[in-house]
Order: sequence, then C-alpha cells, then structure tokens
Amino acid sequence: MVLRLLLVLVGLGIAGSSIAQVPPFPAGFFVRDIPSNGVTIHVRTGGHGPAVVLLHGYGETGDMWAPLAADLARDHLVIVPDLRGLGLSSRPANGFDKKTQAGDVAGVLDALNVGNVDLVTHDIGNMVGFAFAALHPERVRRFVLIDAPVPGVGPWEEILKNPLLWHFRFGGPDMERLVAGRERIYLDRFWNEFSATPARFSEASRQHYAALYALPGAMHSGFAQFAAFDQDAIDNRKFLATGKLGMPVLAIGGGKSFGPTMATVMRAAATNVREGIVPDSGHWIMEENPTATIALVAPFLREEQ
Repeated sequence: MVLRLLLVLVGLGIAGSSIAQVPPFPAGFFVRDIPSNGVTIHVRTGGHGPAVVLLHGYGETGDMWAPLAADLARDHLVIVPDLRGLGLSSRPANGFDKKTQAGDVAGVLDALNVGNVDLVTHDIGNMVGFAFAALHPERVRRFVLIDAPVPGVGPWEEILKNPLLWHFRFGGPDMERLVAGRERIYLDRFWNEFSATPARFSEASRQHYAALYALPGAMHSGFAQFAAFDQDAIDNRKFLATGKLGMPVLAIGGGKSFGPTMATVMRAAATNVREGIVPDSGHWIMEENPTATIALVAPFLREEQ
C-alpha cells in the first residue's frame, strides 16, 4: 500500500523533497501497515519498554509526533498510527465515529501483542483516545490529551458556538468539490488561524501535509471525522453515564489556544486530572513549541504509578 501511495504522490508531483523535509522519526523505527477492524492502519514503531500510543489530529498525521517519539523511545515502545482515512492509512467509506476508530487502535495493539498503554493525543486524536479509554480503561495507564474538546463532554455545547469552529459543520460532496485541488489553501486557514505564530508551522511541513491531504479520498475522510461528532457526543455521554475515567490524566492546552479549558473539559470526564499549558503556542503544539510540549508530557509518563 505504501508503494501505491508513493506512486500517487509522484503522479501529483509532490513526492521527494517535500515529503522528506518534516522532522524524521529516529533511526530504528519500523513502518508497517497493519490490518485492523476492516481497515489498514499505517503505523510507526520504535523503542523498548512500556508502550505509549501517540494519536494525531486533523491537518497533520502521525508524522507530527517525531520529536516526542525520539524522546520517549529511550525508555518506551512508541506506537504512532495514522488515523483511518488520513496519512497513509486506508480510506474507507465510513466508520469515522470515534468509537469505531477506538477499535482500530485496539486491533493495532492486538496485532503488536501489546496489552496496556499510555495514550498521548492531540486534536481529533483526543476524541479517538477518549473512546478507547472509555471502552478499555483496563488497558490505559496514563492519558495525555492536548488542545481540543471532546464531543459531548464538559462545555461542549458552548465550545460549538465559537465562530472559529465553523469547519465542524463543513463537509459533504459540494464542499469536497470546492476544496479539490485547493487543499493547501483550505489547510493554510487552520495552520494560520490556530497558530500563535503561523511562521512556526514551517513551509516544509505545510507542503508535506497538503500533499498527504491531496491524496484521493483524504479530504472526504477528513470531513467525515467532523461529520461524526454528533454520534461521538451521543456515545461519549453513554460512556460517562457509567462513570468517569479513573486513570491519571494530563490535560494540556496551548497557551494561546485552549489553555486551561482543556483541563475544564477533562474534569467533567475524569477523576484524576492535572492541568498543563504549553507557553507561547497556539493549537499546533509540536510545530510551535515542541520543547515545552515534551517537557510536560515525558515526565508525566515517566512518573511511578
């Protein structure tokens, strides 16, 4: 599948240098495509020790995590999937509710013979991670959520009123036609408006992710992630009706983005929540301030249970 997608990239004229310029994962990481839950998930793995899963969000792929993966791989088995429909994972017609995608994660872990994990998630990855933690609380040791709300949890209805989040309702065939061939223009809006300093989301990264989101079916999959939010909210309220999450949670917001609201969201859903702020950063924490992000996440995961 990777070869097929690379051929598509070449055909689009976007392979080669633009794909190679994002920060690389450390030498010794393996890349594989793992069948799971009816799809194929593109996964990077490296390091040894307790397992940690890193889940990305919209506008990026698992590639965003390379700096954090390099730090954690010193004493963790690091597992970095691309969400279904995004990056180099397969692009099914449906299944973008986060409960289903939690099944994708479970299937990957089972294929790797991994039981318990730490979770580190960002953006839509927060939502997939939350569903996984709610469905499999016995498999999650610690949970880090970064700078995005969770449907149906805490102040969700108030968050939806923010005009910056119009894209939550943007999708469907006509919208796909509008952005076809203009993926970079559409994504620049997110990278610029949700950054504290847009220049820190580098041109190389913009080219890299725009290329991946220009692959056939990728924008459809991205829109489908948002279209599933209503179902996600229903599912999450059912999860919470049985009780809050009990594992240690670190809720991190970008200092110029969600900030302390991330902890407010998670205190409505978990009993043991710690707050963290990435200073001098908007939403794109690994692009804007990776050093501060790692300084928050890594010590939390390395604490004694």
